[in-house]
Amino acid sequence: MTSREVFQKFVPTPSIEYCVKLYERLGFEFKIKKARQTKLGDYRFNPKTNRHTITINNDLNPYAFLVTYLHEVGHLIAFKQYGRRILPHGKEWKQAFKEVSEPMLTEEIFHKSVLEALKKYFRNPKASSCSDPVLYQILKQFDEPSDKILLKEIAVGEVFIFNKKVFIKLEKKRTRSVCQEIQTKKKYLISDLAEVEITEE
Repeated sequence: MTSREVFQKFVPTPSIEYCVKLYERLGFEFKIKKARQTKLGDYRFNPKTNRHTITINNDLNPYAFLVTYLHEVGHLIAFKQYGRRILPHGKEWKQAFKEVSEPMLTEEIFHKSVLEALKKYFRNPKASSCSDPVLYQILKQFDEPSDKILLKEIAVGEVFIFNKKVFIKLEKKRTRSVCQEIQTKKKYLISDLAEVEITEE
């Protein structure tokens, strides 16, 4: 599958040409990955092979995929300009992410609600779109229907499945919840934006 065919499958149609041009100009390896609970995508540089690699999860809706792609391209651009001695999500990355995203911030590309959230988000981009609850929630509205719900929608004392394990929600914190795995009795802090399944156990 060519890069163009990949982008045709995953991003909004009007953004395909721009995504392909970034890929061709910057010269990185691009991989589509199965859904990962801990991240939507990542950027890596291998000094032994001098190769840049960007990966993105295959379960993202077109808006979320495009935002994640631009996020990771921002890392690559910042790395090429400044090298390793910068913070992963410091001012250099924020500037690169903003600049590479600017041409895409139009109603031709994004739904109006997403565009408004993105413009607010870009005033000070967080490490991930998941870190911005407003943007995350708006992007989630465009996902395919699913049986899963967000952990924050589950009441304290309710049982749920996460990562194929059964938990009970014990306590709500600011952005995470204390949950106990039923089988091992171990306690974990899980993000309130984690997708979980209800169980009757």
